[in-house]
Amino acid sequence: MTDQLRLMAVHAHPDDESSKGAATMAKYVSEGVDVLVVTCTGGERGSILNPKLQGDKYIEEHIHEVRKKEMDEAREILGIKQEWLGFVDSGLPEGDPLPPLPEGCFALEDVDKAAGELVKQIRSFRPQVITTYDENGGYPHPDHIMTHKITMVAFEGAADTAKYPEAEYGPAYQPQKLYYNQGFNRQRTEALHQAMVDRGLESPYGEWLKRWDESGHKDRTLTTHVPCADFYEIRDKALIAHATQIDPDGGWFRVPLELQKEVWPTEEYELAKSLVDTSLPEDDLFAGIRDNV
Repeated sequence: MTDQLRLMAVHAHPDDESSKGAATMAKYVSEGVDVLVVTCTGGERGSILNPKLQGDKYIEEHIHEVRKKEMDEAREILGIKQEWLGFVDSGLPEGDPLPPLPEGCFALEDVDKAAGELVKQIRSFRPQVITTYDENGGYPHPDHIMTHKITMVAFEGAADTAKYPEAEYGPAYQPQKLYYNQGFNRQRTEALHQAMVDRGLESPYGEWLKRWDESGHKDRTLTTHVPCADFYEIRDKALIAHATQIDPDGGWFRVPLELQKEVWPTEEYELAKSLVDTSLPEDDLFAGIRDNV
């Protein structure tokens, strides 16, 4: 049965797949589900966030190739398939006022046209389930917001042969469910923070929660909790493979794995669209689909 189940995760940059839903993907791969990550950009304008690699001239001059190799390694660790859409990273504008986005970047592409490239991937892979970001992008990076926009259009457009003719985009296909990644949710953050404090450990989440309060950020609806604690090690290995983006001694890894498994053994999603009947809350992205495959 599971060899007919297919999951597509649409992400903005290489490394996003390893920080958002990676344990879920590894779990489904272990069950025989076919998993494809579609990466919209090459991450060319991403800053080198790992202090150990900052100032490396080769990396600075070959960032596109370096990030591609990192993605190749993460893909192998997770056991997934991966495709590039080929758009150019928009970068994260900073300053007041914010500078204009660079010409030719992903966030300035025509939404319907860019969605057509994703339609091709959907029609080829034929996933029942797609995951991506909510309308805020998870955080307001222009590429994350654009990824949301094109995924919403492509979810419907994959079945629309008038808008996306089969001769150019492949045979029509309609995915059944669309989810938003919500792994960085307040409930999880508070639970892990309190667990660290209770054990006398320094929590990396104190400032997070303070900023959350100050921003007035509204909590999202968590509809789906996928048990995947057995795959946290794989998730972390895939994340560390993105060496330019992740410091293995940084905040991502300050909460001991065993504590994470005990306190919060799931990854969370928000069901945004469903063409099948399902009961909430769920513990399976394929709820309502699995029995009919």
